[in-house]
Amino acid sequence: MGLGLFQLQQRRAPDHPKLSVGAEATSLTNGIPHHSCWLGRDRQLLRRKARTVVEMKPKVQPAVPEITVRNLQRKVPVKVADLAKFAQKAAKLCLRLPRMSKTNLSELREISVLIVSDRQMASLHRQFMNESGPTDVITFQHGEIFISAETARGNAQRFGNALARELRLDVVHGLLHLHGFDDRNEPDARKMAIVQLRILTHASRLK
Repeated sequence: MGLGLFQLQQRRAPDHPKLSVGAEATSLTNGIPHHSCWLGRDRQLLRRKARTVVEMKPKVQPAVPEITVRNLQRKVPVKVADLAKFAQKAAKLCLRLPRMSKTNLSELREISVLIVSDRQMASLHRQFMNESGPTDVITFQHGEIFISAETARGNAQRFGNALARELRLDVVHGLLHLHGFDDRNEPDARKMAIVQLRILTHASRLK
C-alpha cells in the first residue's frame, strides 16, 4: 500500500468543483497531479546508514494555521480531538524548519485533515492520479490532507505501530509536503523521512 501525494496548482476563486466523498462533499481546486510517493520506501531509506541534520530554528515564524480534523468514515475508530491537537503541534514544529522561500504551510490560514475510507480514497486516487486502489495520504496544495483510515490501520499492523501513531505519521507527511518537502528522488526522500520521524517524536512529547 503506497503513500500517494499530489499537489495542485494555486487556488483560483471560480470553478471549484464539488468532489463527492461518501455522504460528504469537499470543495477542491482544479489542478494538475504533481507526483506520487509511498511511505514504505521512506521507512526503508531510514534504515540505511546516512547522516542528515536538519535544524529547527527558534526564530520568528509565521502564524500556525488552524487545523481541523473530520472523520468521514465509520470502519475505523479515530480519536479526532487527539489527532487535531497533535496536528496543531506538528504544524508549529514544521514551520520552524528553514525553507528557502515561502511555502503553502507558511501562508495557509486553515488546513483540513479528512479521514476517509479505502473506497473514498480509491475514488480520489483514480480521479486525480488515474491510478486504481487506495493509498495512504493525498495532500492538496491549498490545505486539504486526505488520510485513509483503513490503510493506516493496515500499515500500523504491518510495521508494528499503534493506529494513533500511524495516523500522526500521515499527518506529518502531509504537513511537510505543504512546507515544501519533496520525496521524488532518493536523497530528498531520505531527508524527508528523517525530518518526518523527528517531527513525529517531538510533537508527540509536547504537552
